Amino acid sequence: MTVRTLEVLPDAAAVARRGAYEVAAGASEAIAARGRFTFAVSGGHTPWAMFRALADEDLAWEAIVIWQVDERVAPDGDTDRNLTSLIRALPETVELHPMPVAEGDLDAAAERYAASLPEAFDLVHLGMGDDGHTASLVPGDPVVETTDRSVALTREYRGRRRMTLTYPVLDRARRVLWLITGEDKAAMVPRLVAGDPSIPAGRVSAEEQLVVADRAAAAELAG
Repeated sequence: MTVRTLEVLPDAAAVARRGAYEVAAGASEAIAARGRFTFAVSGGHTPWAMFRALADEDLAWEAIVIWQVDERVAPDGDTDRNLTSLIRALPETVELHPMPVAEGDLDAAAERYAASLPEAFDLVHLGMGDDGHTASLVPGDPVVETTDRSVALTREYRGRRRMTLTYPVLDRARRVLWLITGEDKAAMVPRLVAGDPSIPAGRVSAEEQLVVADRAAAAELAG
């Protein structure tokens, strides 16, 4: 059974701090129980603010392993790449598994990346777009229906093809942390919280999900 808990905070900075707290708590629990913390991270401005807030937390970074939820197909170092900001945000001691989107054979690269994934992530961070997409599971793309692969490639979306984790991986996560900010998401947040399958974000069915939104994103829930 999927349980989505909603928290509404004043602004994006508060959402980032709450996200940092959840990551730190999840890391401590997983490391104590299993010796490492497996964490999948999406792109966007809010997670980079979250990582800045994590600098204040006492974390065993050497026991934290990070994968990407999705990535644009672009050259290494390109400003469109989530990896570019992720590398800047993380301490060098972290074991980081970048999505291999600069390789020539992207299908083979996706298969290799899938082989690197843990059986179940301790925590998956997700965001949501103004069209209800999450990860790079976007409305109308065949990748939304993919169930036989853990990592898949999209059609071009907003100027780039993307590599993304698929629903089977997201749904096996022990916990999903949604960080959602901005008034452009306001129409989609009620649909996410309700688990509306007509938007990609609403189809994530991991059992334990925490949705942290700022007031602007949650405005239609309040009204």
